[in-house]
Amino acid sequence: MTDTDDLKKRFWKTLDDSPFVFLQHDSDPSTAVPMTAQLDKDANHAIWFFGRRSSALAKGGPVTATFAGKGHEMFARFSGVLSEEPSRERLEQFWGKPVEAWYPQGKQDPELILLRMDLGEAELWNSDLGFLDTARMLFGFDMLDEAKDEHAETML
Repeated sequence: MTDTDDLKKRFWKTLDDSPFVFLQHDSDPSTAVPMTAQLDKDANHAIWFFGRRSSALAKGGPVTATFAGKGHEMFARFSGVLSEEPSRERLEQFWGKPVEAWYPQGKQDPELILLRMDLGEAELWNSDLGFLDTARMLFGFDMLDEAKDEHAETML
């Protein structure tokens, strides 16, 4: 039986360790671009992204993100709704030198936009099998039952 809460905790930790996703509008897969997720440990209902007002994502709407953790120990696909984040406090919270490098005029750059993705459905896969399961797989044992325990469809 899948422990969905445990998979969610692993997802958030893994995303925090490597906060890079591929984000796209649901209506137009050609908008898919790599983005850096800005996380708030007290807000597991949303993820924020710095973007450019001239980008396709700036218009907001339904989006899907795909994620592969460092070392490929966790994979995820999750959906949500993207909108402009009006809170100046959020912008200040996430602002730093790595973000500043992309906006020559700093926080006053007219192209700067902070986007909030309000999270919805997610599919999570934990692929950190451990030594015994890896050995079983290498010897050709059936892994389907073990794999079911490392997968969940849930709401984030």
